[in-house]
Amino acid sequence: MFTLAEENYIKAIYHLEQEFQGEVSTNSIADRMDTKPSSVTDMVQKLAEKEVLSYKKYKGALLTPTGRKVATNVIRKHRLWEVFLVEKLNFHWDEVHEIAEQLEHIQSDELIVRLDKFLGFPDFDPHGDPIPDKHGNVKKTEKKLLSELNKNQNGVCVGVKESTPEFLQYLDKKKISIRTKITVLGKEFFDGSMVIQVGRDQFFISKKIAENLYVQTN
Repeated sequence: MFTLAEENYIKAIYHLEQEFQGEVSTNSIADRMDTKPSSVTDMVQKLAEKEVLSYKKYKGALLTPTGRKVATNVIRKHRLWEVFLVEKLNFHWDEVHEIAEQLEHIQSDELIVRLDKFLGFPDFDPHGDPIPDKHGNVKKTEKKLLSELNKNQNGVCVGVKESTPEFLQYLDKKKISIRTKITVLGKEFFDGSMVIQVGRDQFFISKKIAENLYVQTN
């Protein structure tokens, strides 16, 4: 059993490992957790004693197989709850993250097994992120950022890199959601901005927007 704070640290380290493809520094963890590096050091040493990660001073932390299993289990619960909130309780995709942050710490394994079955064993959450299975396996999908496309290329939106309510609300205004087809009509190579078409609408988006949308191309 782990505390809520411990699970949050384990999950954060897991995501950082995916980002950095290796050991994670205490400063990176502190930035992700919005806390002091000294507090991170205390926590990772505590988690190392519980054998969910290895920690080397000046090098950083790396989850053990046990730690990765804990992390993917928390992520699995979070994403299943997001599906439930959107599909069954009619929450919008910009409203569910904070609620799922609370629900992901429920300890009942049987509840999550039944929730998964009730939802029809979904592979992805409302933001396009893959849902780990009960063994911690994560389905891999081929995708790229919209910013990588060139003029006259098109793709289907399959996820968002940024999932803040403000960004999701912006996408709503532009009628962009999961499975929306996006065509690049023009690209300014000076700053990476684009003119895109969504349905019948054509509009300008910044490089920052394009770098936060995942698409699949033909």
